[in-house]
Amino acid sequence: MNDQTENFAEVETGGMQKIFEALASAARRKILAYLAHGSLTAGEIAERFDMSKPSISQHLGVLESAGLVRKAKKGQYVHYSLVQESLANTLNRYVQEVCPVSRPLKKESAARQKAMSGEKD
Repeated sequence: MNDQTENFAEVETGGMQKIFEALASAARRKILAYLAHGSLTAGEIAERFDMSKPSISQHLGVLESAGLVRKAKKGQYVHYSLVQESLANTLNRYVQEVCPVSRPLKKESAARQKAMSGEKD
């Protein structure tokens, strides 16, 4: 193998490791399910969990580091959204479709998004 191929393999292995570590956590998989219907602020995500905001922030950092979510500052809030182009997110969406645990989370997320858009009108 040449140096470029070896470097690529190391990057790919490291990237895959981060993705698998990110997806190993049930809380992080739930965050991804909630983000399936659109971006949310860290506070909106935290409302849906029984854990501290610093813990949510740490989970979001792991997801961002793995390339599964991105953040964008909008005014005083930071909004998180899925990286749609990510193969891992594509696979995660597929798994969520067949996983009975994530269906209620996705319904809840869609209902909240609908309710919030109704409030803005």
